[in-house]
Amino acid sequence: MTTAQTAPPPPAMRLRELVFGAACAAAIRAAARLGVADALGDDPMPVTDLAAAVKAEPKPLRRLLRALTCYGVFAEQPDGTFAHTDMSRQLREDAPDSLHFIALWCTEPWTWDAWPRLDEAVRSGRNVVEDLYGKEFFDYLNNDAPESADVFNRAMTTSSAQSARDVAQFLDLSGSSTVADIGGGQGHVVASLLEKHPSLTGILLDLPRVVENADPRLRPGGALADRMRIVPGDCRTAVPARADVYIIKNILEWDEDSTRRTLRNVIEAGGPGTRVIVIENLVDDTPSMRFSTAMDLLLLLNVGGAKHTTESMVARLTDAGLVIGDIRPVNPYLHAFDCTVPG
Repeated sequence: MTTAQTAPPPPAMRLRELVFGAACAAAIRAAARLGVADALGDDPMPVTDLAAAVKAEPKPLRRLLRALTCYGVFAEQPDGTFAHTDMSRQLREDAPDSLHFIALWCTEPWTWDAWPRLDEAVRSGRNVVEDLYGKEFFDYLNNDAPESADVFNRAMTTSSAQSARDVAQFLDLSGSSTVADIGGGQGHVVASLLEKHPSLTGILLDLPRVVENADPRLRPGGALADRMRIVPGDCRTAVPARADVYIIKNILEWDEDSTRRTLRNVIEAGGPGTRVIVIENLVDDTPSMRFSTAMDLLLLLNVGGAKHTTESMVARLTDAGLVIGDIRPVNPYLHAFDCTVPG
């Protein structure tokens, strides 16, 4: 029976394990693509039954599961059957806290092309995707890798939906009449805010291909549609939306020029006295440092961007001309910078 390790290995073995990190990532991706977590129910199952359910060979599947149990993803029982763990359940597509599409997004084919060139990105300070594919990352994603683009959109939808309730609970927008969610994806955050504040109207701005799949609550016929305006556009080019409050969540991690242009456009759209709330993952004050620093390096590879420290985010916002009134955690993974456009 294979079990997750409880005692830390000696340094030499730990380093050997770390350099095989790609094997762990590939194993999680394989399990997600095969649908192993979805096929496994509440009761332990023999490998032969699991293999039949996911249309795989039993012996290689056992090897895959054996590797994953070392990390606490699935558990092997004394009789040789396999059962769910708290982590493996999150690979199910139907789990309330599902990480299925996030696991796929972090292991998409382009990542395997980009990671070996990390040293080049560190030397140059720029992304490697343009050299790999001859075009900017999102152009490549949407034009040349539609399956990856779909995985990206599903992963972002999952992440946004899971954090939207925390953001809505955290923010007090009493006294405001209009809130604009800039680069807000399918609009889960603005939808949650409208549900919390019945007198509030909302605006969702994102790329046309994104907002055409906006949350059904916001689209014509939806429960919140009469208080909602959906604006297709690129916030790096313009923000054609006047509001009392602007929410900018997890998008100021592109290259510096894109971040600068986005903030400038929001400030110009809102004008003096406007409230601008920037919500981001930080790499210097979070219990998920391994994940956030890994995402920071991935941003360097694909768009030349970066996750922020508190200090770097403060610098970006003040350089843009915003006055920061408060910095507080939304939850263990997100921080809010509550700012105002000066008069």
